[in-house]
Amino acid sequence: MVREMGMRVLIADDHDLLRDTLIAFLGAEDGIETTPASSFEEACERIRNDEAYNLVLLDYKMPGMRGLDSLREALEMKGGQRVALISGEATKDVAEQALALGAAGFVPKTLPAKSLVNAVRFMAMGEQYAPIAFMTAAEEEEKHPLVERLTKRELEVLRGLSEGKSNKEIARDLDLTEPTIKLHMKTLYRKLEVNNRTQAAIVARDEGLF
Repeated sequence: MVREMGMRVLIADDHDLLRDTLIAFLGAEDGIETTPASSFEEACERIRNDEAYNLVLLDYKMPGMRGLDSLREALEMKGGQRVALISGEATKDVAEQALALGAAGFVPKTLPAKSLVNAVRFMAMGEQYAPIAFMTAAEEEEKHPLVERLTKRELEVLRGLSEGKSNKEIARDLDLTEPTIKLHMKTLYRKLEVNNRTQAAIVARDEGLF
């Protein structure tokens, strides 16, 4: 039986060992119920016929999976799904495109078990996830134009904003006052040429900053 307050997660991956390992990690956590699928077609069937899932994890290279086209299809099924990509070989560009399409996140298969469980919880609760180390690894050689325009503090505020945090939460994380955060927000909006926090978060995401 499904716990009323539990999270339902569909894990679609054709590698039995990896899929079973993921299920074992997540199944050991209280309140997470997992369902397996080994192809994109099976995942779609599950989405259509099962009770709604809090999160669908799709392997980028499994049978029937046509890359980002299949991701888009899954996202639109049944009036909208929270769908994340999981992959051992997809590039940062693919991850960025997936996030821009509205994916719940991108999860490298190299992620440690504890981080994976946290990522799944994070995404199932409505947040967007992508590991900073993976997303910024290729950017060390050349700095992003936006990064050049923003101060370190403004980037920290933008990161918090992109994670859906309130001004109060960002202030607490950075050990600053709320009025100071509001001041940074105003500067951020001006530099990013946006009018509100949602637009700022979209710019940050589209530019692959976080």
